[in-house]
Amino acid sequence: MLSRTRARIAYLGQIFFNDVITHIPVRWIRVVIFRALVQSCGEGIGLLRGIEIRQGKNISVGDRAVINKRVLLDGRGGALVIGEDVDIAQDTSIWTLEHDVNSDSHATVGGDVIIEDHVWIASRSTILPGIRIGRGAVVAACSVVTKDVPALTIVGGIPAKVIGQRTNALTYRLNHKPWLQ
Repeated sequence: MLSRTRARIAYLGQIFFNDVITHIPVRWIRVVIFRALVQSCGEGIGLLRGIEIRQGKNISVGDRAVINKRVLLDGRGGALVIGEDVDIAQDTSIWTLEHDVNSDSHATVGGDVIIEDHVWIASRSTILPGIRIGRGAVVAACSVVTKDVPALTIVGGIPAKVIGQRTNALTYRLNHKPWLQ
């Protein structure tokens, strides 16, 4: 019975999620529907309003990840894996599918996007298909990530380039509840 209910929620959520459900002011309702739409979802996640999901069955989110408002999560071109204690700021787009600029037919190409634990992606960043962002890396605001980012590296710009190193021990556990309530 539970799987049938989950399937119905997923179906209705897929139809209405982007327009109605993500704007519901009650966080726990958004989390219930999000869980039904994605492949897997950890405990203690933070979901703000206006998240857009494309092909949720290819999206996995780890424990205590925070996904801010107006974030686009695209699972159409491959798996999108978001680790634990990941902070994704508002207006960020994470793509697993794009058009091939060298294609005569404007064909699409895709690739998995892996975001490891303790990554911080700042506002208005864009992550392109086929990218791995290493543990503890930071993507500066308004950056476009076109290449893999090594662990503990800070990148920024268009295209994103190394601008520093992170020295944090990465022992923190995100707790979104005080500012989402």
